[in-house]
Amino acid sequence: MRLSGFLTITRPTNSCVAGLAAIVAYLIDTGTVIPETLLLFAVVALITAAGNVINDFFDAKIDVINRPDRPIPSGKVSRGAARGFAITLFLTGILVSFFTNSLCIGIAIINSFLLIGYAAKLKSTPLLGNITVAYLSASIFLFGGAFNGWTGLIHIIPIAVITFFAMVSRELLKDAEDIEGDLAGGADTVPIRIGIKKTTEIALVITFFSVAASFIPYFWWGGWYLSGIIVVDVIIIFAAFRGLQCETSSCLKASNASSILKAGMFASLVVFTLSAVFI
Repeated sequence: MRLSGFLTITRPTNSCVAGLAAIVAYLIDTGTVIPETLLLFAVVALITAAGNVINDFFDAKIDVINRPDRPIPSGKVSRGAARGFAITLFLTGILVSFFTNSLCIGIAIINSFLLIGYAAKLKSTPLLGNITVAYLSASIFLFGGAFNGWTGLIHIIPIAVITFFAMVSRELLKDAEDIEGDLAGGADTVPIRIGIKKTTEIALVITFFSVAASFIPYFWWGGWYLSGIIVVDVIIIFAAFRGLQCETSSCLKASNASSILKAGMFASLVVFTLSAVFI
């Protein structure tokens, strides 16, 4: 086992971006950032990292085909060590959440169990697994808003809705990319049931729901926000259309549709942040 493997298996970039998203949510709601929001970053980054590790633990067989370079199939981290590491990260994240408030604690605990349930069972349940991971991503914003109580949580719902639909679309595209490994591992996903072509069509439709929701914050921030989010929307729609042209997983991977969609989501985070700070 290698120390670098334990770092890689947490997907540190994704975990840190998730932590930053929680701070951005608080910023959107209140217009300011206080030192205590570092707690939000820590909780979300730790629990997201734990979710990534436990996901790799349960996906070890499938990743031999789909992601052989990942730490477990490549031999950098053993399955037993990954399980222990995930438990430690989950418990640490929940422990840190006890320094926030009851709403945040509740979300942290519920999401931890959902991440475990998703990796163990829900991931192989068609659509329900996609919806679960989309909620988990969207709930990062709810978590940040909840740090300001119920008012903050309710105020941030439109941002969570944007994220939710974009993530459902991306998860469907990712499942279509991984169809061979999922078939070998006995998973049951939407692309396995209805095919890659229909899956990309559904992903495109869901993308338009995300785009439609992205116009809601216009009523908060006005024209400058709109000019920025339209660029993001173009990126997201472009990604979905890139996937639409494919009927095989190899074509979908080559199109980089899910990666472009992910880039669009990161760009939306930048637009939200700039809007909250300057508008």
